[in-house]
Amino acid sequence: MEGKGSSIGATAGNANDKDKQPPNKGSRGRWALLTGVLSIALGYYFASVSIKPSSTVNVHILCSKEGNKIYTVDDKNSQTQCVVFQGAYVVDTGSLETITDEWVDSENGKISAPYTLHFNFIPPGAIILPGISDSHAHILEYGAAQQLSLEGARSIPDAVARIKEFILSNPDILEDTSKFITGGGWDHTVWPTTGWPSAVDLDADSIVRGRPVVLQSKDCHALWVSNKALEGSLPLPESVEGGIIVRDASGNPTDNAQDLLKQPELTENDLMRRFKVAVRDAHRYGITSIHDAGLDPKSLAFFKRQSETGTLPLRIYGMTYFHESEPYWGNLSTPIMADGNSRLSARSVKIFADGALRTGGAALYEPYADNPSTNGFMRLDPDILFNVIPKFLKDGWQVNVHAIGDRANGIVLDAFEASLKGVNVTALRPRLEHAQMMTQADMLRLGKLGVIASVQPTHAISDMWYAQDRLGPERVKRLYAFRSLVDSGAMLTLGSDAPVETLNPISNFYAAITRKSFTGESPHGSDGWFPEQKLSRIEALRGMTINPAFASFTETFLGSIEVGKRADFSILSQDIMTVPTEDILATKVLATIIDGQFVFGKI
Repeated sequence: MEGKGSSIGATAGNANDKDKQPPNKGSRGRWALLTGVLSIALGYYFASVSIKPSSTVNVHILCSKEGNKIYTVDDKNSQTQCVVFQGAYVVDTGSLETITDEWVDSENGKISAPYTLHFNFIPPGAIILPGISDSHAHILEYGAAQQLSLEGARSIPDAVARIKEFILSNPDILEDTSKFITGGGWDHTVWPTTGWPSAVDLDADSIVRGRPVVLQSKDCHALWVSNKALEGSLPLPESVEGGIIVRDASGNPTDNAQDLLKQPELTENDLMRRFKVAVRDAHRYGITSIHDAGLDPKSLAFFKRQSETGTLPLRIYGMTYFHESEPYWGNLSTPIMADGNSRLSARSVKIFADGALRTGGAALYEPYADNPSTNGFMRLDPDILFNVIPKFLKDGWQVNVHAIGDRANGIVLDAFEASLKGVNVTALRPRLEHAQMMTQADMLRLGKLGVIASVQPTHAISDMWYAQDRLGPERVKRLYAFRSLVDSGAMLTLGSDAPVETLNPISNFYAAITRKSFTGESPHGSDGWFPEQKLSRIEALRGMTINPAFASFTETFLGSIEVGKRADFSILSQDIMTVPTEDILATKVLATIIDGQFVFGKI
């Protein structure tokens, strides 16, 4: 552990301590109390204490001089001043005085053997949280999107200009016109045109023209592709079930149902490059665990290979992709449970029920207000849900279903209700991924059934600018109705859906409690968009710590700072639970700790 000034012993723990079980504090007996009165200068006292020349166990203490600035997120949402961890485990929490009494022997001016103590104060204003989890993201897709990001492009020409600049900045791509160019993040809802981007737009630029280009939309539910990229996939069918092939006036495809597009197989180096980018950003954002939402089946296979060859740098809860055209596999595969030192779980199946609101694919009961010719579509026949959901649950799999529109959510809840009769829902923990829009009756049913709602608050502040035009003034009230979901009795677990939105959980926290843009605006003014649907700060905090742990069956060792749990911490520069909301986005991550080891920053 890194630290100066108020540390005792070596500044880095023994790597071999990582896998040791936590010591039994009670077996040591009561050590001698410190004499005199503890003062704010305690760190200077520690710096002068003798160091045991040889030790078998490294014990670390992190405290705040400003009082109870450690949010434990236990059942009582209690706060404390100090946390003690040995190796990968939390072994004690408490006030500065009680922790000092318990862990330091001042009678001989030495630390009690056989422990070497490393004592640090966090900086003024800082807080410690349990390791932050992202309940819904796409790890490798995020890494890919960062290589050529179209996020924030204000028009089709602006997006094409970015692609051109990317080509010019990469000599290997510039010189080889056959190399596939991939990127993502384009958002046609903010462009001045009302139509979709097309291959013609890409071919309009002389540098981009003739190259295979595949660009994923912001919501990951549409592809903008060049004519060259389409060549290997022709001929395309006139239509595709559960998707749309958008065509221009001449009948040429302007967008492709994604599964139809043939692309070169990614190499292990390609996947590793994407993974490293995602891990780097997760660590610097204070994230210790990500639930990977199974958009690409290759992702989970890659995570398994990495887990088999070494320790993953991040905890991953992988969702296995379900394809309706393939045979049922739930009784042929064994769920992977994270235990011991494993950082990979894969005990859930991810099913896509409908598309996305942004691209008009969310399945609604009534037609879209801005496109009355459609009410969206289901990506699979509802009968498939009624067939496979009970099978997966019976075979020990958690079932996570992507559902955005009110019709999709209603059908999925029908299937869950039929499948959950007479079973222990707590043991199965089914999830609705997104749960963006529901009828009032279905919100109540969600809570009654015990289905977890995996929601993304930053989606709300992205979609609020166009949502009413798309849904009308009445239906839009049921979109991202987080407070209504909580009041129904549902558990909410928060995610980013990165790369759709920023991976930064501070942004998600801010969006959940303010429902305002990052510049403090909303269609409904300074109090936020439908402010009655805001979450409280403690609800948002639990939604990114203990609730994700429950939703991934890891609450016995993750999600809160309690004795016996893993030493996963996120240390923030300021107290997001008390600072004015307009200051929250200025919060920095000072350090991220997984299993008692710094993976980002220092104290």
